[in-house]
Amino acid sequence: MRFIHAADLHIDSPLRGLSRYQGAPLERLRGATRRALERLVELAIAQQVDFVLIAGDLYDRDWQDFHTGLFVREQIVRLGRIGIKVFIVQGNHDAQSHMTRQIPWPENVKVFSSRTAETVRLEALGVAIHGHSFPNREVNENLAKNYPPAVPGCFNIGLLHTSLTGADGHDTYAPASLADLKSRNYDYWALGHIHARQVVCEVPRVVFPGNLQGRHARETGAKGCELVTVEGAVVSAAFIPLDVVRWHQLEVDLQPIQHLEDVPRQVAQALQAAVAGADEVLHAMRVLLTGETPLHALEASQPGTLAAAVQAAAQDVSGADVWIEQVKIALRSPLDRQQLGQGSDALGELVRWVDVLSNDGAALGQFCRDALADVLGKLPPDVLAALAHDTLDASGDIPRLDDTQALLALLKDAEATLLTRLNATETQP
Repeated sequence: MRFIHAADLHIDSPLRGLSRYQGAPLERLRGATRRALERLVELAIAQQVDFVLIAGDLYDRDWQDFHTGLFVREQIVRLGRIGIKVFIVQGNHDAQSHMTRQIPWPENVKVFSSRTAETVRLEALGVAIHGHSFPNREVNENLAKNYPPAVPGCFNIGLLHTSLTGADGHDTYAPASLADLKSRNYDYWALGHIHARQVVCEVPRVVFPGNLQGRHARETGAKGCELVTVEGAVVSAAFIPLDVVRWHQLEVDLQPIQHLEDVPRQVAQALQAAVAGADEVLHAMRVLLTGETPLHALEASQPGTLAAAVQAAAQDVSGADVWIEQVKIALRSPLDRQQLGQGSDALGELVRWVDVLSNDGAALGQFCRDALADVLGKLPPDVLAALAHDTLDASGDIPRLDDTQALLALLKDAEATLLTRLNATETQP
C-alpha cells in the first residue's frame, strides 16, 4: 500500500507587498500554490498511490470567487479518474464555518465531519482512517482524545490538524500531546498546521509534512509531502519536494572584501552553493550582508550600491533561476566606536546618545514612535490610506514598535551610517 500525506496547501494564499519589488516574477509567485498542487497530483498518478491525505488548510481563506474551488476540484477529479481517493480534514484556515461558498466534491473525496470524529474503512486495503475537521477557526479543545480506538486488524491512520503542544509562529489549535496520540494505538498520524517538516515520532510514525509551498521569506527550504509505503507492519516514508518557488535566507560575510568589484564574485559563490541540486524551482533569496569592511562607508555614502552588486551576482548564477527578494545590510564599520564615544565632537555625542537609548527600552520605543509620527505626518493622504490597507508584506518584515530587539538593530544600523558620514565630513581637508 502507498499513500501521500500533505498539509497546509493554502491554495491562492495572497502574497502582499510584492508589487513594490521591481522586477519581481509576480505571476510565478502568485501561481506557486496552484502549481504545487498540480505537482502533487502528478506525483500521486506517477506513483500509483492508493489514496491522498490532506491534513487541513487546503485553502488559505474563504474564496473571493469560485475559481479557487473549481481549480482544486479539477485537480482532485484527475485523481478520481484513475481511482485515487482523497481524504481531507479542514483546519483553522478552511474551517467549516469559515467557508461560505461551496462546490460539490467529486465522489473520490471524503471530508471528515466537523461535529465528531469519524472512521472510514478501506476494506480492500485493510486500512482505517480516522479524522475530525475544525468546525470553526479557533478550536481550543483536544480533538485527539475523542478519536475512536484503533480498528483491530487494520492499518490505522489518524488525520488531524493540530499544534500539538505548540510551536513558534503558529497559533495553538486542537492542542494534544504525543501521549494522547499514542493512546489511540494508531500506526500513523498524518498531522497538519506546522509549516516546517517535523517527524515527531517514528513508532508510531507521527509527522508534520510542512506546507506544500513556502509563501514568504520566513518559510525557507524545500517544501513538499510525505510519500508513505506500508509493507506488512513496516512503514517507510520519503519526503518529496513539490514547491515551485523556494525561499532562502542567505548570509554572506564580506569581511575579507575591500573593494566593490570583488563583491559579485563572493556573493555569486554563496548563491550558487545555495541553489545546488535544485534547478527546477525559482529561488527567492533574501540576502544578509555581514562583516566589518570599508564597504560600509561606501554603502553609507551611496545607499543601494551593495544591493545592486548582489543583483549583479544573481545574474552570474548558472543552472538555476534566482530572484533577489531583498538585500539587508548588517555591515560593521572599521571605525573605533569606543574611541569615538570619548570625543567632545558630534561623533562622540552621537555614540553616547545611542548608548542611552540602547539601555532604555522605553526611551527607545518613544523615540521611534515620535520619529514615525513625524514621518507619517508628512505623507500624502493617498499614501497613508495605502499603508493602512497593507502595512506589512507577507514576511512581517517591518518591526513592531514594541519589538525592542528589532528597534535596537535599526538604531545601530542608523548609527553606523551616521558615524560613517560624519566621520567622512570631519576628516575632509
